[in-house]
Amino acid sequence: ARCVHHARRARPAQLVRSGINLDDLELDMPDIDGDLKGVQRELGATFNAAGVPATFNFARQAVQAVESGVVLVDRSHWGRLRLAGPGARAFCHNQSTNDFNKLSPGQGCDTVLVTSTARTLDLALALVNQESVMLVVSPDTKQALIERFEKYIFPADQVAVQDVSARCAMVSLIGPEAATVLKEVAGDTVDKIVAAPYGSHTILNFRNSPLIVAVGSGLAAPGFTLICDESAGGELFALLASKGCVLMGEEEWEVARVAAGRPAPGAELTQDTNPLEAGLYHAVSLDKGCYIGQETLAKLSNLDGVKQQLWGLALQGPVAPGDEVVSEGAVGAGEA
Repeated sequence: ARCVHHARRARPAQLVRSGINLDDLELDMPDIDGDLKGVQRELGATFNAAGVPATFNFARQAVQAVESGVVLVDRSHWGRLRLAGPGARAFCHNQSTNDFNKLSPGQGCDTVLVTSTARTLDLALALVNQESVMLVVSPDTKQALIERFEKYIFPADQVAVQDVSARCAMVSLIGPEAATVLKEVAGDTVDKIVAAPYGSHTILNFRNSPLIVAVGSGLAAPGFTLICDESAGGELFALLASKGCVLMGEEEWEVARVAAGRPAPGAELTQDTNPLEAGLYHAVSLDKGCYIGQETLAKLSNLDGVKQQLWGLALQGPVAPGDEVVSEGAVGAGEA
C-alpha cells in the first residue's frame, strides 16, 4: 500500500550531479514550506515527548509497505558521529568489530561497538570516506560513544571526533520500491548507487549543500538512507513524501525493527549480550587482528561458547519486554 500526497505544481528542489538538474525532470513538489517538524506536522504527524514523529496514523499500511512498497521515516534523532583525520579508518578498525582495512572511500559496513569483554554497546553503520568515517549510531548512545572515543584517542592517532547530529537531517526510504522513488527524484544520477552493495554511498547536491545517499535502510529490507543539511530537511522530506511513500513514525519503526530482527541498545543489546549472541555475525571480523573485545569473541567462536541466541518468535498473545517465554512441556526458553 502506498499513501499518495497530492500536490499543486511547484518549482522542484535542486538535486544535481554531473550537470543534471531536477528542473528537467518535471517533479511535483507538495505545497508545503518550512522546517522538518513543520512539514511533518502538516502531513499529520503526532510527536512523542522527545519531539520525534511517533506516528502519521498509517500504522498498518506502513508495516505492510516495508515488505511490499516503500515507507519514508525520519531518523534525524539518531546520532551521526564524524571521525576525521588521516587515522580515522584505523581508529574505527581498532575500536569496533568489523574490518575497515577492506573498505575503500565510498564503501561502508555495519560494525559493533563493544566493551573489552565484548559486551555490546551499539550497532552502527559506518560510511568510509578518504580521510573520515561517519558513524550512524542509535539515538541514546552517541554521548557515551563520544566519551569512549575521546578516552582512547591519542595525538598519534591523527583523528578527532565530532558530533554532527544537530547539523544535519536524516531520513530513510525502506522497502522494495525505495529505488524507484529515489530514481524519480534524482534520475540517472543514482543509477550506480542503487545497484551498489550495502553501505556504499555517494554525495549529491541538494539546495546547494551536500546530500549523502547511502545504501541501507536501517532494517533488513532494501532501502536508502539520506543525510542532508538541517536547513534542507523539511524540503527533502516533503519531496520524498510527494512521491507516494507511506509515512512511518517511531511507533511503526519499532514494530518493523522487531519484525526485521534488528537488535537495539537497551532492548536486545545489553551488558548481558555479545554480538554473536545477538546474531550480528555479518558485522564481526574474527581474523582482522587485535581490537577491543576481539579476544573474547575469538574464544567464544573457537570454543563454541555461544550459549544463547536472539530469535524471532510469532506468539499467540501479547507480551512485554522482559516477560519469560516458555515452550509447552519445557523449562524457560528465554525472555521477550
